[in-house]
Amino acid sequence: MQNAMQLTTEQKLAQRRAALSGKADPALLADGIRAGDRSALARGITLVESTRHDHQRAAQALLALVLPETGHAVRIGLSGAPGVGKSTFTEAFGLYLTGRGKKVAVLAIDPSSARTGGSILGDKTRMELLARDPMAFIRPSPAGGTLGGVARRTREAMLLCEAAGFDVILIETVGVGQSETAVADMVDMFLLLLSPGGGDELQGIKRGIMELADLIIVNKADGDLIPAARRAQMEYQAALHLMRPKTAVWTPIVKLVSALRKEGVSEVWEAVEAHHTALTGSGDLTRLRAAQAQAWMWTEIREGLFAALASHPEGARLIPHLEADVAAGRTTPTAAAQRLLALIFE
Repeated sequence: MQNAMQLTTEQKLAQRRAALSGKADPALLADGIRAGDRSALARGITLVESTRHDHQRAAQALLALVLPETGHAVRIGLSGAPGVGKSTFTEAFGLYLTGRGKKVAVLAIDPSSARTGGSILGDKTRMELLARDPMAFIRPSPAGGTLGGVARRTREAMLLCEAAGFDVILIETVGVGQSETAVADMVDMFLLLLSPGGGDELQGIKRGIMELADLIIVNKADGDLIPAARRAQMEYQAALHLMRPKTAVWTPIVKLVSALRKEGVSEVWEAVEAHHTALTGSGDLTRLRAAQAQAWMWTEIREGLFAALASHPEGARLIPHLEADVAAGRTTPTAAAQRLLALIFE
């Protein structure tokens, strides 16, 4: 009998023919993704990331087919300033989870090349051991011009990974500006990775970012930095007590980790499990994901309206003139917006 996780020879040949013809067959891709075919998953993510109209139609058809298989994974967001050790922690955390029999997908949002728009850091080279793990899947995606350094289609990519049977989805952002807010709006639990900088470090952290965190991880807690890491842990924990928790069933905590030595990683997973259990038992997880899906819909509407205006022949001509009129005080922002919107709704 054919293994349920394997595609038939006919399906594989059909996929190859579709790839060679440049056309994506949503049904074949859906079959491959559900069967755990990594190449089908990669092609599916490429499809949802494409800006071509025909590709977007195929992508939405694909998502509709796999939607019943989504929603079962633990969705985790990870952010932190560059140099804090996100990739080192992600690899150590991912290897710990795969060692426990979990299938782990890492959606790593890279800074974009100004020339090509592609990823420039190459997470697969920075997480070499995890990239070779058969239980893991790493997908770097360019942030492009999307606000917050989170790829616009990260949510769709996450759904495809869930349909492919991954147990944990880890979204790692570039950690710039609004990226923390962006990733927190699409995951179950938000992890903020910090360095052991003590009080000086605490002063530089925005309150809004601290309020988003469900778990703070003080990384590099090894060697001479252990005393500083412990002081930072106490200060961050004290700061968290002054903030209102996001939910009544979970109070954010601070954990010490040495990703380099793989110490403290198991305690992080225990905290993730405890958080997930608490939210599931209270019904907060269902409410959270429903609110995120609704917010996602409105984000798509706003971005779709902007794209429609920018591509409208008259809109493309009017936009720079209206911007100049608003800046000079010759018209109000509301009047300018209404004039543009009238191009679509007239």
